[in-house]
Amino acid sequence: MKWNVFLLVFLVLVVSCKTNKPLKEKNSDTQDDWKLAFQDDCTKDWTKQWTLDGLIATVENTKEGMHFKAGPEAYNDAHHAVLWTKNSYTGDVKIEFDYIKTDDENRFVNILYIQATGDEEGVHEKDISKWKKKREVPAMRQYFENMNVFHISYAAFGNKGDGFYYVRSRRYPKAKGQPFNAIVVEPSYDEQGFFEKGKKYHITAIKSKDTLSFKMENEGNEETFKWDISKVKPIQEGRIGIRHMYRRSAIYKNFKVYKK
Repeated sequence: MKWNVFLLVFLVLVVSCKTNKPLKEKNSDTQDDWKLAFQDDCTKDWTKQWTLDGLIATVENTKEGMHFKAGPEAYNDAHHAVLWTKNSYTGDVKIEFDYIKTDDENRFVNILYIQATGDEEGVHEKDISKWKKKREVPAMRQYFENMNVFHISYAAFGNKGDGFYYVRSRRYPKAKGQPFNAIVVEPSYDEQGFFEKGKKYHITAIKSKDTLSFKMENEGNEETFKWDISKVKPIQEGRIGIRHMYRRSAIYKNFKVYKK
């Protein structure tokens, strides 16, 4: 009888423990769902994992991160700059990095390019490294006229110098005769997403089948911007890039790309 009572108590305890064990929640943004595909702490030789468009731009690795500077002359296309990952990434991607604005500009933009390939028209082969020489002067049109890629403008200002700022997405390429704004993916987040010089922001951008998103975090504050791309022509693969228009500069650190 004593053993029967002991066994009954033991079974009750086991069932209770199993019942009270918390269930693991599934979240599409957790590390369980994303696999690390690219990692650079940005303190060592940048040429091992990146390539640069632009002969005047400079990239310097320091213990603070990768200091990426476009050229100093405004309205000179040779002073634009783009850094590309050497590898391409397929399917859904998540991109994370730390960003510190180091310029004093209230004009021009930074751009995150997500999954870039050539449009395969003429010399613009699918592998953009095959026509890198054409981008030694990295004029914007070489990209928006000849690439398949999603574009997110961040730390972005209008060109008039009136301080107008925004976060905006575009889907390249622009068709001939089409205005540049025709490739905007709505909505445009005007007067939102302001980046202060010298402050560190953590950036998370995600491209999935139906949604493109961009989140900026700083000292407990965050802003998130989303675009419905379910009706936009999909992009399945390509390189990740960072563009600085002339006179723009920033420090990047802990750059990571994840795949589903």
